Amino acid sequence: MFTGFTKEASDFLWELAFNNERPWFRAHKEQYERCLGTPFKELALETARLVEARIRGRDWQLHISRIYRDARRLFGRGPFKDHLWFSLHQAGGPEPGPGFWFEVNAAAFLWGGGTFDPEPRQMENYRRRIAAHPAAFERMARSLEALEGFALIGDEYKRPKGSLSPEIDRWYNRKWVGLEQRQDFGGALLTPELPALLARDFEALLPLHDFLLEAMKQEG
Repeated sequence: MFTGFTKEASDFLWELAFNNERPWFRAHKEQYERCLGTPFKELALETARLVEARIRGRDWQLHISRIYRDARRLFGRGPFKDHLWFSLHQAGGPEPGPGFWFEVNAAAFLWGGGTFDPEPRQMENYRRRIAAHPAAFERMARSLEALEGFALIGDEYKRPKGSLSPEIDRWYNRKWVGLEQRQDFGGALLTPELPALLARDFEALLPLHDFLLEAMKQEG
């Protein structure tokens, strides 16, 4: 059962950032499992169970990151990540497809929902679906933007793909799109209520998830 992280998790990640070497990690592996690895896995599993209970009839797939970087993609960096994350997405959907995520690092924690590295054709389908029903999309966007603490994210095109309305364009002209909340390390992160908070917010972001899912299923 997840009981909350402690400040030791933040301290560990700060130290790892300055000692990103295998000998140091081996000497501190027990500390990693106690303050970060085990509670993070408990958080991910409990959040997934709550999401399944709140959003029924879906086959949610949970992916939990490892602290180890892929040895083929170090690019001069140390062998360990400076953060951990987990994601939830629906099985049988498009690849890559939309989903929800949570991440913790030494300074902050964040969570949200949206696209995972979509292909250009998938975002073209997304824009096509917006253009087909702009009024409905604008209503959904306003509702999502009213969610407390969340901000619209996603790299914007230097040359806009089109213009439908000021409210829609900020969603329309992005290479990927999501809503995300970020807080400093502390607060809900240190409490056993965090899984319930995440499950509640993931459910609130479900309209965006489903809109993206339907758009990305389309061919063309």
